Formats: sequence, C-alpha cells, structure tokens
Amino acid sequence: MQIATWNVNSLNVRLPQVLEWLQANPVDVLGLQELKLTDDKFPYDALKEAGYEAAAFGQKTYNGVALLTRQPITDVVRNIPGHTDEQARVIAGTVQSDAGPLRVINCYFVNGQEPGSEKFAYKMQWLAALENWVKAEMQTHERLIIMGDFNVTPEDRDSYDPVGLKDTIHHTVQEREHFQGLLNLGLTDSFRMFEHPEKSFSWWDYRMLGFQKNRGLRIDHILVSDALKSSVTACTIDRTPRKNKQPSDHTPVVVTLA
Repeated sequence: MQIATWNVNSLNVRLPQVLEWLQANPVDVLGLQELKLTDDKFPYDALKEAGYEAAAFGQKTYNGVALLTRQPITDVVRNIPGHTDEQARVIAGTVQSDAGPLRVINCYFVNGQEPGSEKFAYKMQWLAALENWVKAEMQTHERLIIMGDFNVTPEDRDSYDPVGLKDTIHHTVQEREHFQGLLNLGLTDSFRMFEHPEKSFSWWDYRMLGFQKNRGLRIDHILVSDALKSSVTACTIDRTPRKNKQPSDHTPVVVTLA
C-alpha cells in the first residue's frame, strides 16, 4: 500500500500533472494541499475517471485540502474539531486496507510568515490545537497517518542553509518543538526511518534557480503511528514533477506499507 502527499499549489493549474503522476504512480491514497479552489470547482469527475474517490475541503484563492483514495473513504472530518478556523487546512478520513482500517489525516500547516507576527501566533495556536486533536484521534485509531505540508524543517539537515536561516520561519525552536510534540504522541517521521542522500528536500523556491541549485527545504512529511511503523518499507521524495513545465514548488513524498 502506498500513501503520498503533495502540495500542488493550485489544482486548477496542476490537475493535468496530478493525473499524469497518478497514472505513473497509482498510489492508494494521495493527500493534496493548496487546492486554491472551492468545492464546487473540484474535479471529481476527472479523478473518478482516473480511478479515485475524493473528499475535498476547498477555499477560494487560498488553502484547500483533499484526499484521493482508491477505496471508499468514510468518517470524513474537515478542519480541527473544536478549533474555530476560517481557513481550509485539514481533512481526515478512514480507508480500508488488507490489514484493517487506516485513519489518514491530511494537513496544510500554517506558514506563519515570520516569528513575532500575528500569523506566527496563529500558527502556534493552530499547532497546539492540532496536537491535542491528533492525540485524541490516536486513542480511537491505532493505525494512523498524518501527512501534508508541515511548513516546518524538523532538523538542520532538512534545510539547505541551516546557519543562515537559523530562527527564521520554518526553522524556529517553537515550530520544531511542536513537530517533536507530534512525535512524542507515538508518531514516527517515516522518511527518517531510512538512509537518504544529504540535502534531500521536498520544496524549492521558484526564484533564484532554487531547484536547479538544490536550495530547498524538507517541509512535506508523512508521520506514522507505532502500529504502522513495522510495516513501513520505504519513504521517498519524487523529484520528477518538480521538473515539469509550470511545476508546483513542492514535489510528492510517498510512503510504502507492506
């Protein structure tokens, strides 16, 4: 079973690329972030033709998340229960697998702009609410994955310039503490279960030849619960879509479960 996450930075623009990628990589579940469209504009029919059910939570211009699944998806939740938020950032659902039900939480984490800003304070509040909710979800769902664009580099090695970018957004102590807080619930960063080349990133700035010079960040993650950890056989970053014409600035991350 393969599960993937991809911030597509506008599904209107990137739908042909998503369909092409799914044809070449027929994953069982794909979480999308930054749809940048409303639910009535979501391409359900095109995805159905490609073999995927979809649950979407859209928003005009910004944000928006979706889960694409080969099997029916049930118990769908949109946004963090009990946390008031006008932005469409979270969608969760349950899919069936040979080993039993799998709870999948797909998130577009708050960017935060810069430390000390109102948007950074919003990010801290949002992260705290997310952690509390995920803790409750894990008490109900033993087999759980949380994935998406976290907008956090967990460690210095996840940044192309950890010294120059120290304490800037995505690199702050506070953000990394919240990431560690999720791990402390009993989750594991699946990418770090395996050896990878140095400077393995999932996002590159469009400017200043960011991708060509590999000036990137690893901010797209897939965390797995302890019940799934032993079944994880691989976790990879697929750089291929970043070479497309008009690509997203992010590229897919894929985890494989035995």
